[in-house]
Amino acid sequence: MDFTRCFVFRFVFIGLFSVFTLTGQKKSKVEDDTHLRAKPKLVVGIVVDQMRYDYITRFYNHYGEGGFKRMITEGFNCKNNHFNYAPTSTGPGHASVHTGTTPATHGIIGNNWYDKENDETVYCAGDDSYTSVGTTSDAGQMSPHRMRVTTVSDELRLHTQMRGKTIAIALKDRGAVIPGGHTANAAYWFYGDNEGKWISSTYYMSELPTWVADFNTSGAAQSYKRAWTTIKDISTYTESGPDNNAYEGLLEGESAPTFPHNSTNLLDKDKNFEIIKGTPFGNSITADFAIEALDKEELGMDEDTDFLAISFSSTDYVGHKYGVNSKEIQDTYLRLDADLERLLTALDKKVGEGEYTVFLSADHGAVEVPTYLKDMKIPAGYVDYSTIKTKFSDFLKYKYGTEDIVKNFSNLQIFLDHNIIKNLDLDVKQVQEDIAKEYLGYEFIDRVYTGDQMWQNEYTRGIPYILQNGYNQKRSGDVLLVLKPGFISYGKTGSTHGSPQIYDTHVPLLFFGKGIKKGSTVERTEIPDIAPTISALLGISFPSGSTGKPISVVLQ
Repeated sequence: MDFTRCFVFRFVFIGLFSVFTLTGQKKSKVEDDTHLRAKPKLVVGIVVDQMRYDYITRFYNHYGEGGFKRMITEGFNCKNNHFNYAPTSTGPGHASVHTGTTPATHGIIGNNWYDKENDETVYCAGDDSYTSVGTTSDAGQMSPHRMRVTTVSDELRLHTQMRGKTIAIALKDRGAVIPGGHTANAAYWFYGDNEGKWISSTYYMSELPTWVADFNTSGAAQSYKRAWTTIKDISTYTESGPDNNAYEGLLEGESAPTFPHNSTNLLDKDKNFEIIKGTPFGNSITADFAIEALDKEELGMDEDTDFLAISFSSTDYVGHKYGVNSKEIQDTYLRLDADLERLLTALDKKVGEGEYTVFLSADHGAVEVPTYLKDMKIPAGYVDYSTIKTKFSDFLKYKYGTEDIVKNFSNLQIFLDHNIIKNLDLDVKQVQEDIAKEYLGYEFIDRVYTGDQMWQNEYTRGIPYILQNGYNQKRSGDVLLVLKPGFISYGKTGSTHGSPQIYDTHVPLLFFGKGIKKGSTVERTEIPDIAPTISALLGISFPSGSTGKPISVVLQ
């Protein structure tokens, strides 16, 4: 009897264990399958032009709960995020965010660069084989043809058999054309001048959709031609310098760089809409237009994931004019925070809270105004290349008998005429080294590298690593110059960017929404990691030139 009971008990136990095990396995498989299918209805990729990481921390206490703070507290904050290449400028920045690689691979080595194959200067998004849509000007002659690889949105379009929709929006043409990738359904940018319209290119369409034409005639642009006052009491802006100082530029018609800004050009509602870009209202009209696109294009409304690329450009215009320590830059970010809250609220309403994924980063950082740094007894200064032109010309004539050995100087790169070098029976490598040593003797130069060094070595850290990631063998120059930290070639007011220095490379990276963990990391992440992370989240192919890697701690 005891034996029988024991046998029955063991039989029942084993049976129950098997059921539990099978049930567990089935549940696990269901969870895995669900996880694979759990993709957002919409991805929103946000690039804030010229946003240093410390704009998050400096102004944090002034932000509302629904913008930057919401993304940080409900999402994931990569605190040690950097560009891993130079030059750090708008065209390369937007390309690198969306392609998951650097200029060495995607080919966008600057906003403009010297095309050594065709002996001409080219613009990163310029393409005169297309015409403007929405304006009679040539401002729409644009396409992404100079970008040599795919973007994350291109891969999403291919993955969904082109059913997933991609719309790209920015004040700047390059801020829309490049993030949109090669397959975007549309890219729109703001043409100021005396029109104040959102326009496009025949690369995307033959005419503007009705909703865009309606937006252009709605009076939205005119509504932002108004005085710029601070969104909060200016006396509370203790995180920035004095309102009236010598480090800031002036709006046309103003005698002091102080609030309120109410110049005639800013108030005139009939012309000069370009001025909107240099105020926080440029970001506001960008948010307005993006929210309208969200609705009218029905983004995130079906089973195929869509992609909305937004670039907020006014932050760059304001930073260039007023500098990173200005009341104007602080007010611009507080207003941008409010615009982000409006955008997230619209996404909650139209797509559904928890049904979309957002990432936010920047295309580059910015340097403190060198005159301000010098007044604070910090090493800094300005470079005037005209003052060394004679000295360098004398060197070329003495060394080689001609100045024509140098074809172009741009983006801190020297391009040599290889045909002349060959005719003079000289060695290119030696000429590169000779010129590098000459420039290394100039006071404002920190270090110099040659194209041969970029070809022959594989750098893994520091400035040479950053330069090499920005060096494209077919497009970059023969000698690469690096200015001393805090030194720039720019006017005496306002901030700029472009260097491999940390103030230009350290930028925010926030992830928020579906599939994203809550948390933060101080481990180093790099800009090319963004596109692979989103690709991994979506379960799609990485962009064709991707060199970054998914940030695993971000993903659920």
